[in-house]
Amino acid sequence: MRRLFSAIVALLLMSSFYVSAQDLLNTRIRMISSRKRAIYFDKGVFHNDGNKRESSILNKIRESYVSSRGYERVVFDFSSVTPPAIYGSLAGKQKKIYLDFFNTKISKDIVSIGSSKYISEVNFFPIEKDSLSVEIIFKTEIVADIFFLEKPGRLVIDVKK
Repeated sequence: MRRLFSAIVALLLMSSFYVSAQDLLNTRIRMISSRKRAIYFDKGVFHNDGNKRESSILNKIRESYVSSRGYERVVFDFSSVTPPAIYGSLAGKQKKIYLDFFNTKISKDIVSIGSSKYISEVNFFPIEKDSLSVEIIFKTEIVADIFFLEKPGRLVIDVKK
């Protein structure tokens, strides 16, 4: 009886991990570019071939919303000329974007943007001494166009419903 119970618990735990894990075989993985393409997507994984050698500091996060544009722009400003290596995941139906900035530290003077048109909150997680994870939580389901700029390095996320 005890073995049966242990087997059932193990099966439930394994199935719960399977359900919540990313299905990378069926998920589109996008390479973000250095120009705005106006291609909005609601889910998937994205990355760049960013600066892997030069360390960077996330100096500022800012946002703006102009109703005539129809989207809210979120910009991450880095101290380096090019943005760091970035890995991200967009879960529009779950109302979240997860970002990992490699070889990046967070400025001690950074101020989160707080609540805005679509953003509910932004959370920073300095997981390792040179890696920074960021979670953006939205008020509603969103789609996003994601690209980067150089001189200085910036990550730009345009979000809309």
